[in-house]
Amino acid sequence: MRIGGVIAAACAALVLGGAQTSAQTDARPRAAASATETVVVELFTAQGCAGCPEANGVVERLADEAGVILLTWPVDYWDWLGWKDTLARPAFSARQRDYVQALRLRAPATPQVIVDGRRTVAAAAGPLDAVVAEEAARRDWPPEVEFREGADRVGVGSGRVPEGGAEVVAVIFTSGVQSVRVGAGDNRGKTVRQVNVVRSVARLGAWTGRPEVYALPDGLDADDGVAVLVQSRADRRILGAARR
Repeated sequence: MRIGGVIAAACAALVLGGAQTSAQTDARPRAAASATETVVVELFTAQGCAGCPEANGVVERLADEAGVILLTWPVDYWDWLGWKDTLARPAFSARQRDYVQALRLRAPATPQVIVDGRRTVAAAAGPLDAVVAEEAARRDWPPEVEFREGADRVGVGSGRVPEGGAEVVAVIFTSGVQSVRVGAGDNRGKTVRQVNVVRSVARLGAWTGRPEVYALPDGLDADDGVAVLVQSRADRRILGAARR
């Protein structure tokens, strides 16, 4: 079953089982029955990691799934095996270390999938489908994130700020698949496919819980993928997200 089908089934069950309770306890003018939350799936991977090509393939099918933002972060700490990852950046490894600390994990791992900054999940179709469906059915009333006309600014709506504050970041990525033939290390001779590979990340500013408009980084091309994330500083939960 496609992820979209999983999300739809999970949300239908939620609505049918809890519609009366939701109507009684939440007076906000939003149709919980028809909408799901955007889910951010982040894959930390490396061209030199023997187990990563399989994980890359598992998450690749999410790239065009409605309601899912898939981001691939190539890390550089496998370079010592003899192949320097052509797409990795030290900042991407640093982002993974932030998750390790926030989620109280023992150490970074590759491949590693993190969903909505809240939880890790095995890079296998069944477990990943289930977690994405659960996150899509979450009812946290996130701040709305909307790209403005001209696509050089993004608006973030109001909401509850977590303890420790929150920030807005722009993740710039190359949409679609990139293939790299690996010349050394564990994957020598293999062509590794990666999708929605991140190129850079920029902090746009703090989010105080009030509506605000942020300028996107200069120099973006029309075909650049851009994901804007509202993220808790302390526990790294992703509170809201959108992509163009």
